[in-house]
Amino acid sequence: MPVLSFFPLDGAAARRAARAAAAAFAVALAGCAVTPKHGPSTSNATPELSTQTMHAYHGRFSVRYLDQNGQTRNAYGNFDWLQQGDTVTLQLLNPFGQTLAIVTSSSASATLEVPNHQPVTADNVSELMQRTLGFALPIEGLRYWLESSPAPSSHAKTVLDPNQSSRMKEIDQEGWTIDYIAYADAPATGVKRLDLTRRDPPLDIKLVLDR
Repeated sequence: MPVLSFFPLDGAAARRAARAAAAAFAVALAGCAVTPKHGPSTSNATPELSTQTMHAYHGRFSVRYLDQNGQTRNAYGNFDWLQQGDTVTLQLLNPFGQTLAIVTSSSASATLEVPNHQPVTADNVSELMQRTLGFALPIEGLRYWLESSPAPSSHAKTVLDPNQSSRMKEIDQEGWTIDYIAYADAPATGVKRLDLTRRDPPLDIKLVLDR
């Protein structure tokens, strides 16, 4: 299994990576599954988390995905996430800070914008991304997973951190394994790094939140 890295490449390698990322658009996000070490509980999460508040994150992503020819590709860069009410705007940037894509998702519709192309719309973000990019990111789930909580829309298994029971260690939901790797050091709060894995079709995501 190739190793995904957040460490900077040299100039030539970075340019190659940026061209590859931009050419594919292409980026999703996901990491490596972890087998729970403590008995999982089941949950239909409460919907208190999301729709009336605002959450904003800045961070880095690293992605492993299969292209249309079934070849494994890697991409990385930065992202900005803004969640206000039921609307999420996700901007993906290459390592040089250039926009790769902007996805806007709400309960009513979704829009995807790629530089030098007209925006594309659909009824929901999964349909839009699958049709336009060939894969769908779990944006609806990420609304909650970024806050270390299961989404309220479906059944989930959860594992708490054995060393600090107030923190989530793992969530299994909707075909994804979300592994909470690190939390911010005090006085900051919240998730610092999470990895996501989906097996079918395979998609691996690593996210580091700089806040």
